[in-house]
Amino acid sequence: MSFGNRLWSGVLAVWFAITLSGCLPSGQNQSEEEKEPHFVLGKSRINAMDYQGAIQAFEESLEVNPHSAAAHFELGWLYDEKESDPAAAIYHYQQYLKFDPDAGNTEVIKQRIESCKQQLAADVLPLPSTPAAQKQINQLIEQNQQLQDEVNKWRAYYTSQLAAKNQAAPAPGPVVAQTAANPGSPPPAQNVPAPASQPVRDRPARSAPTKAATHTHIVTAGETAVRIARRYGISLEALLAANPGLEPRRMRVGQVLNIP
Repeated sequence: MSFGNRLWSGVLAVWFAITLSGCLPSGQNQSEEEKEPHFVLGKSRINAMDYQGAIQAFEESLEVNPHSAAAHFELGWLYDEKESDPAAAIYHYQQYLKFDPDAGNTEVIKQRIESCKQQLAADVLPLPSTPAAQKQINQLIEQNQQLQDEVNKWRAYYTSQLAAKNQAAPAPGPVVAQTAANPGSPPPAQNVPAPASQPVRDRPARSAPTKAATHTHIVTAGETAVRIARRYGISLEALLAANPGLEPRRMRVGQVLNIP
């Protein structure tokens, strides 16, 4: 093979390698990058506000020359300002600074990269804002107030029902009232059932004592028939026998009981 043929084959090999690697001659500057046909098409589509078409054109420009700082800059701006894709914008901004480290707008691009990172973090990890948190607190306060109102309403209802029961209770006779005022004085025999024999704890419930009731007891809040019987040392059966018609589970505050 002649020297001329070998030289021509070497030139073709070098050019083929450059084409496969996507690199342009090292002497190409930014003005030459902007003359690339796909780049020119992308700029015209931006002027026509066809931003999707512009992105496609600049991507094709990078296929021709992956080191095109101008194409990376345009894509970074489009993804940042027109497409709201902060991840893509960060990538192209960084590639722009990589291939044009002496760019005059380096500080501005770095600020845009930080802004895109903050936006990306906010999209991935959304945090409740202060107004939203305050709104939740106000809702909890309102719910708590509603519950408190319900409690007050039921408390008033219970008080009114208790007062109505006390008003419906029969008023004690003068003899019983006198006995309540002076527990030491026994009431007349006709107001107390006369027992037939001495009370025996093992006898049936209706067995009554032979003696007359010695005094009475006024029911207070929280007292039960069992507790009253224990207080006076008598059986529950004796207490029930001394108070016919007494229902232990329905005793009223202020009710007068005969204590045998």
